[in-house]
Formats: sequence, structure tokens, C-alpha cells
Amino acid sequence: MDFAEVVLKRRMVRHFSDEPVAPEVIERILDLARHAPSAGFTQGQSFVVVTRPELKREIARLSGEESYTSGGFHAFISEAPVLVLPCTSEAAYHRRYQESDKVNEDGSEIVWPVPYWHMDIGCAVMILLLGVVNEGLAAGFAGIPTVENIAEVKRLLHIPDDVTPVGVIPIGHRAQDVPSPSLKRGRKPQAEYVHHEQW
Repeated sequence: MDFAEVVLKRRMVRHFSDEPVAPEVIERILDLARHAPSAGFTQGQSFVVVTRPELKREIARLSGEESYTSGGFHAFISEAPVLVLPCTSEAAYHRRYQESDKVNEDGSEIVWPVPYWHMDIGCAVMILLLGVVNEGLAAGFAGIPTVENIAEVKRLLHIPDDVTPVGVIPIGHRAQDVPSPSLKRGRKPQAEYVHHEQW
């Protein structure tokens, strides 16, 4: 598939059929995501793949699926054949930037003006989402709404203390879904989106 076509076909899907997804397809998609850029080549990103129905149901609960279904959407988290939880580790970046090739001249770690661990997991997630489309599949995204729920997800999946799941990506074959009402806002005009030379 042409790259522009992949980008333009990508959308957040909130309903999936029960058709299974082959594990090797997910592995190909995750291998692409592994090639995302990361500051200092820290590679502080990771993904947890979940296919067991009881785990999917509990992750859906912790991700607030009920708030979607009560709003007229399908149970798109628990119904998806595969859930992928993208994770990032701020601690991995601090460790990397305390290594000899990254410290300041005085031996101190750089000051982080931007939390690049968030930037890097975003890059990895976008590659994953585009990889999903390239494989003829569909994906959505759900945040985990509270710090307490994130802690429960971490306990459920035995995620290390210094790693944070940033959401849940349901993956599967698209079924007819209810479009998000937010789409009515339309895309910003190019003149508001791109600024040349100055704002």
C-alpha cells in the first residue's frame, strides 16, 4: 500500500468483528514500531500484547469502556481480538542520560525541557497504527482515565514500577462503527496548521 494511502486510511475505529488476527501479523506490526526514533537511542518504549478474554474484559473496565457503551458506542475494547498497551519509562531516559557519552561536562544529567519519553512513545504508537492499516486491519485508542486505574493495570499485567502504560490500542477487523461526534469539528485549515518562518 502506498504510504499516503496508509496515512489517509488511518482512523480510530470503535467496533471490531470477531474475526481473529494472526499472531505473526501483530509481530510484524510491533517490529515496525520498534524502529521508532528515541532520544539517545534510549528505546524506553515497550508494548504489552493481550489476547486472553478475561484480561481484555478487565482492561476494558479499567479503561472506562462502560462510559463508551453508555454513550452509544460498541464495547470496542473488550471485543477486539488483540489489545496492545503502549508503555514508556521515564527512568530509562534518566539512566541513559547518566551514561558517559550523554552527561554534561561536569558529569551531571541534562535538564529535560521536554519529557521526550512521551514524544518517543507517541512516535512508536503512530508507526504501530500505520502498520495496522498496512496489514488491512483497524485500530482504536482508549486512555486509562485515572492514576489509580493505571496502577491497577500495572498490577494486572505485572508491569514494572518504572514503566507506565499510556493507553490501550484495540486491534482487529473493522466492523461498522459509530463515528466520534468530535469529527464534526473538521480539520484545521492549512493556514492555521502550518506557519512558515514565524507564527
